[in-house]
This record gives sequence, structure tokens and C-alpha cells, in this order.
Amino acid sequence: MYYYKFKVYYDEVDDFVRDVELLANDNFESFHHLLYDCIGLKGNEMACFSICDPKWNKQKEITLVDMSDEDMPAGEPEPEYEDDDVFSTKSNLPNFVMKDSLLKDFITDPHQHIIYEYDFMDPKVFYIELQKVLQTDEDASLFPRCTYKCKEMPAPVKKPELIDDEDFEYEEEDVSNEFNDGYDDDDISGLNEFDDIV
Repeated sequence: MYYYKFKVYYDEVDDFVRDVELLANDNFESFHHLLYDCIGLKGNEMACFSICDPKWNKQKEITLVDMSDEDMPAGEPEPEYEDDDVFSTKSNLPNFVMKDSLLKDFITDPHQHIIYEYDFMDPKVFYIELQKVLQTDEDASLFPRCTYKCKEMPAPVKKPELIDDEDFEYEEEDVSNEFNDGYDDDDISGLNEFDDIV
């Protein structure tokens, strides 16, 4: 039985590291659960893995749920995307689903590079590098596991609460005479430039 030893980095925190180990026949959903658990993420946000080349260029995408347009309701027109639309959610990369994707089918390099992106609304990007492929006689139930931790994620910044209109008191001011300054209609009646023309 073979297992993979990965090192996980997070650029936003100096010296942040996690060492994790998974069996070769574990799937990426198991990898996802292990990561959010040992990193300290909530675990209720969308996430995806990207299989990369040695220069961290994305080659394949593995998402938590099927992101293809094939699941659209019948009769719905397929959305049109511009190739250069930076706001498009369409990816030109081959797409797979975590629960159906085994690690051994995607690990093709002795130092395989993988990017793990968590929470697309407040993105957190982790860089994963394969360290070793090892053989073990240990019980399979001991995997997946985290074997080393250094540094923690920063505490989330608390978002300011919106003030409810019902809790906000408005003071009514009398502005009826604010622009009068003592003038009445007779004072300005002669200012109409068209009076002489009519």
C-alpha cells in the first residue's frame, strides 16, 4: 500500500506549513476534508484543487461539486461566455469532481504541484507540493492524517454590523424658512426677464 506525503504552504502567513499524508487511493474530497480540518477553516465554503505543472501553471481542475453547465435545467439556454471575460466562471481546463477523483490518477510528477483554493468570495490559496511516495504496512484507518503543523491562520476580521433603520432616530428640522431670509413674492416679482416680452 502506497501513500503520499505532501507539504502545504500559505503565502499570507510566514512559515505556515502543514505536512499531510494520504493513501494513493484516497480521493480529493478526502484531501479537502483533511486540509480544512488541519488548517482551521470552517469547511462550509466552496473549494477546488488545481493540478499544476512544475511552474505552477494550472493543468486540470478538481471541484467540490460539478461546475459544468450540463446540470442546467432542461430548456434553459446555455450561457454564452467571452474568451477574455475575467468575470466568467467558465474554465477552459479539464474539470473533475473531488469525490470521483483518486489521487493516484492525478499524481504524475515526483514533486507534483497542486493549488488548493478555498472560499471563492474571500479567497485563500494554498500551495501543495508532493514530498515523497512511500510504502506502508500501517492500518489504512490511520490515513489521511496531518503529521506536522507550524503557525495558524489569522483570526477572521469581524465585519461591521449594519445599522437597522428602525434603531436610527431622525431629528426633524423646520426648514420652511431656511431659504426665505425675509423675502416675499412681491420682492422677486420683477425679476422675470420675460415679463416685458409678453
